[in-house]
Amino acid sequence: MSKNVLTAEKSTSLQDAAQEMNRLDVGCVVVTENSKPIGIITERDFVTKVAAEGRPLFTEISEVMSSPLITIDPEETIWEASEIMKEKLIHKLPVIENDRILGVITTSDIVRISSVGSDSQMRKICDQILMRMKDK
Repeated sequence: MSKNVLTAEKSTSLQDAAQEMNRLDVGCVVVTENSKPIGIITERDFVTKVAAEGRPLFTEISEVMSSPLITIDPEETIWEASEIMKEKLIHKLPVIENDRILGVITTSDIVRISSVGSDSQMRKICDQILMRMKDK
């Protein structure tokens, strides 16, 4: 997971959020209310909910955020994270413990972790995936 997580209060403008995303080179903002995570806005949201709909840049991010926020606990495995992302059709999954954001897992993180290791390790991973698919 990436520990470089950008957060912003729900009243933050779309423009301010986009500028911070650009400055920090991140693909999402976790939206907060009184420092508690309540939603997320992603690069894709800027395309589909902002640019495509012609929203003004002074619009508050709470108007376009995805909510409720789908999260995962830090004790869960990468397999659980992958399942959640697949089922919910999301690409960014905040890791939260006690209303505190520890990081964000992205599909890129999953691809990166899947591409390390020897061929025999990858074969074991593929076998586990196939076994899980047969069970469903």
